[in-house]
Amino acid sequence: MDAEARRELVLRHIEEVVTDTELTELLTDDAVPTLYVGYAPTGEMHIGHYTTMRKLVDFLDAGIDVTVLIADLHAHLDDEKSPFDLLEARSEYYQVAIETMIDAAGGHASQVQFVRGSEFELGSPYTLELYRLATETTSSRAMRAASEVVRQGDAPTVGGLLYPLMQALDVAALDADIAYGGIDQRGIYMLAREILPELGHEKPTCLFAPLLSGLDGGKMSASERTSKVDLTDDPETIAEKLADAYCPAGQVEENGILEYLEYLVFPVLTEEEKSFVIERPDEYGGSITYETYADLEADFVAEELHPADLKPAVATAIADLLAPVRERILDEPTLLATAYPDEYGRV
Repeated sequence: MDAEARRELVLRHIEEVVTDTELTELLTDDAVPTLYVGYAPTGEMHIGHYTTMRKLVDFLDAGIDVTVLIADLHAHLDDEKSPFDLLEARSEYYQVAIETMIDAAGGHASQVQFVRGSEFELGSPYTLELYRLATETTSSRAMRAASEVVRQGDAPTVGGLLYPLMQALDVAALDADIAYGGIDQRGIYMLAREILPELGHEKPTCLFAPLLSGLDGGKMSASERTSKVDLTDDPETIAEKLADAYCPAGQVEENGILEYLEYLVFPVLTEEEKSFVIERPDEYGGSITYETYADLEADFVAEELHPADLKPAVATAIADLLAPVRERILDEPTLLATAYPDEYGRV
């Protein structure tokens, strides 16, 4: 794969790159850049995470070395979203879920390196640099960087201030050329680009993924059951959620169903060389097949494709994509029970 083809693949479904020039320099024909993405093991993973796994497959196909950080300490620093005694269980659940999603999305999880934050963030070289960053970064700058990621109440904790400094330092500690994350993490990685050179490290090139809209319109919320599809939802539950989803005829903005198609369903179908089929009665035009998301969106905007016909087809596609992930997680009941004992009962 030549440099331009690699670049196009890397930038597919990316909301912003900082900077394009840096990325081009990293993606020469024979170069093997390194990329890191972090997941703090807090609540259960959902379809929003799955879309980023699909993107990790693009990075692997583009010849990039990918490291996934299970950011266990961050999960506790963020307003104690994960208690210390659950960090190990939730980290294990996250790794299993991530590996299964990567494989189901057309990749090979064996090509990905997994690291836990506690494996290196407690060492003396790391903590010394963290103290240096803490000395040189104002509290207001740290809070501003983390404002879209860390939960900040009326009395923010010191942990919330350490969180963005550690995330910035993780880039250097993992020797990553590229930092990948949701657009909500932009503030933290812009901080990393500012402060890492002061410690003698290279500033990372940054790739930001768009955030999926919720099924009820607006931003997806991990705490709202009806806002997203969960990895363990069965086909009937998925069909019910999508049947009730916000999907006004002809409207693309804040339409989670269309985003599922664009960022997850069609990329996987393309990888498998399959088409997207919508079955409908002859009186409504008969079944229709789409090879690209762009063609489907055009028909939807022109109101030649009705939400009532689209929703069941998307529900079936999502259920099929989730089937191996759901089965893997549910085949090991203790995985969820130990990670989320209040929801699934203690083992």
